[in-house]
Amino acid sequence: MKNGYEMKIEGIKGGHVQGIATDKSREHLYFSFTTCLVKTDMEGNIIGSVTGLAGHLGCIAYHEEDGKVYGSLEYKHDAIGKGILKGRNEDVEDGFYIAVFDVDKINRLNMDAQTDGVMKAVFLKEVLDDYSAPNHKFGCSGIDGITFAPLAGSNDSTKYLYVAYGIYSDISRDDNDDQVILRYDISDWDKYLFPLDQRSMHRHGPASPDSKYFLFTGNTNYGVQNLEYDEFSNTIITAVYRGKKEKYPNYPMFFVDMSKDAYFDEEGKERLSLAQIGICHEATGIYGSDFGLGATGVISLGDGEFLFSNSYSNEAGNCSRVELYTFDKDAGKFNRK
Repeated sequence: MKNGYEMKIEGIKGGHVQGIATDKSREHLYFSFTTCLVKTDMEGNIIGSVTGLAGHLGCIAYHEEDGKVYGSLEYKHDAIGKGILKGRNEDVEDGFYIAVFDVDKINRLNMDAQTDGVMKAVFLKEVLDDYSAPNHKFGCSGIDGITFAPLAGSNDSTKYLYVAYGIYSDISRDDNDDQVILRYDISDWDKYLFPLDQRSMHRHGPASPDSKYFLFTGNTNYGVQNLEYDEFSNTIITAVYRGKKEKYPNYPMFFVDMSKDAYFDEEGKERLSLAQIGICHEATGIYGSDFGLGATGVISLGDGEFLFSNSYSNEAGNCSRVELYTFDKDAGKFNRK
């Protein structure tokens, strides 16, 4: 892309921008604005949108194999969920889904997620089980970050769907210091894909993930906001809101080393490893970056270049500015291009 690339999208009537994605040919950008999905060209001209969601649409990812956009979608009755549900269908059941958007069909504003045939969803039982457990198992607050990436430690090009938990920020407990990331093989997911009727939520989905990984970063505020696999560095960029526990470095970004196999610890948890990129916190050995963007959207362009979304608002509504960056892997820094 050209040096100095920048585009803006403004005046969206939804929540703040949660994630961004682009198609393989880089003809379109897609934005999650909490309760709606927006499709634009690369100059920021809006082509269409999908509205009508009473849940939290978070991080999104484009799947090159089927040309669809996948997004984390959660319905819950905690403080965040109630704020979204207020004035909508407040009796909706708790549930956590992967929304799948047929983005080729998005050609006008305010298409309805339930009735216009542009969105289906897959239910994630594992997430609801942990969220509903006493004290929210592992601090699970739902899901947010998602990406497509190969199997850790593998040279196989097959891409799997990785889905990260939201984790409640609670400095009084120690069982919430890992990020929890689920891996799914979606090659047979057609049997689970159904339209989502928010008056009667379906429960079609896999009984369990293919892997349930733990990544030690220290507790963060609402867990992983965005995941993005970067083939250039063979890492999964993990963007979070900074944690509050003083014994941890509380970086806003971490990198999962996908060149290393997952392994089982003494407690039987399957773990992923942090890449030694960025700053090492000597007391804990945790590596991470102080780069502040990424939590509201990041796209790896696969050649050492990235698009980052920066959220802001004005009198017209919610907005996003997307800018081009390059990655200095040795320094663990992103630089505006």
